[in-house]
Amino acid sequence: MTTQSPTQDLKDAIGARVDATLEEIQALYRQLHQTPELPFQEHRTSERIAGALEGLGFEVTRGVGGTGVVSLLRNGEGPTVMLRGDMDALPIKEQTGLDFASRETAIAEDGNEVPLMHACGHDLHSSCVVGAAGVMAALREHWSGTLMLVCQPAEEIFGGARAMLDDGLYERFGRPDVILGQHNMPALAGTIGHIAGSAMAACTNLAVTIHGAGGHGSMPAQTVDPVVIAAHVVTRLQTIVSREVPPEETVVVTVGKLHAGTQANIIPHSAELEINIRSFDNTLHRQVVVAIERIVRAECEAGRSPKSPEFRVLSETIALHNDPSAVEQVRRAHGEHFGEASLYDMPRLNGSEDFPFFGSAEAGGFGGEDIPYVYWFIGATPAERWAEAPGESVSQKMRHLEMPHSPYYFPGNAVTLRTGIEAMSAGALAYLGVGNGRKPLSTQDTMP
Repeated sequence: MTTQSPTQDLKDAIGARVDATLEEIQALYRQLHQTPELPFQEHRTSERIAGALEGLGFEVTRGVGGTGVVSLLRNGEGPTVMLRGDMDALPIKEQTGLDFASRETAIAEDGNEVPLMHACGHDLHSSCVVGAAGVMAALREHWSGTLMLVCQPAEEIFGGARAMLDDGLYERFGRPDVILGQHNMPALAGTIGHIAGSAMAACTNLAVTIHGAGGHGSMPAQTVDPVVIAAHVVTRLQTIVSREVPPEETVVVTVGKLHAGTQANIIPHSAELEINIRSFDNTLHRQVVVAIERIVRAECEAGRSPKSPEFRVLSETIALHNDPSAVEQVRRAHGEHFGEASLYDMPRLNGSEDFPFFGSAEAGGFGGEDIPYVYWFIGATPAERWAEAPGESVSQKMRHLEMPHSPYYFPGNAVTLRTGIEAMSAGALAYLGVGNGRKPLSTQDTMP
């Protein structure tokens, strides 16, 4: 007869707890999926999550940063570990064919009615936070410290993290020692991807208004045509990446919107552009934004624009840089729990997140030292679909699979949900766990 190690005992305990509650968490997930809400409108979503966490014995505060939920479970002396999930959905019409697909609509900021869908899996993320809360509440004898759960609004517009921080998140609820988060990806369900250092891009969505002097299309000499100016701007912006950015750096400048005029024989008074900028270096990112503004102003002057262009930041976030030491600690815990075969090296993503605001003292506006954080990725593609996808590596296969923000994307299979719950629990226990073979952060972290 062999004796199980403390790590194996804890793994079995986590698994047993997930077995006992998975059906309940799946029901919560389906409910959240069926009733998505736009950023800062997540009233039903946050109430359901808050109610579920109260039922597990957590101290719950609603309405942080608008619709955010903060929950605490204090369990003796030790560090504070923060687990973060997001809640908002997208204005996309769902095409998954699920029997619990969303049929919801909402009124967007522009006053138009839009369809709604959880096309990025934030319903999955919130459900995993609730599932991990249940695991940690049931296994209190295995850990010591404080578990802090943050379910934030408005990730899709990079607004929720700062809104919660500006509402006194750390002043009101305490400053965490480490922050853990995760996101689903079209990798194999049941696997987890890690990346240390530079992981996700900074992003700025910039709106630009170019002013002209409109008139009849037959008399262009009596006008200032903002369409011509805008066309020169779009062309000239392409030189930023090719002529102003070092070749070893990755920068994207995309003009995703260009709107002007109403019909062919009318020269309009203005042209509207929306520009998407992404990079992995925050300093370089700011330089690119400054270069865009310089080019727009110069083209407006060259085109005889009657007044200066207007710039408005629609949304913005900083680059995500995972703390290497924290990644190593969490990856080790995931390896012990899931086995090394279930882990993969996550490639750097040009996508963006507002998660890093929680760890950046300067960008987050909370002062003091930065807080280390780890953001990992859980696979969401069922095994049979993964096997069908061409390619050998994770990156090669992902190119042929539905991605987040697709109307066909569905990450909420049972394997992915279970993996997300266990990954968050094992990650938290990497810092809070005692008696499981892991080195505590300090002498205070050990149970009396």
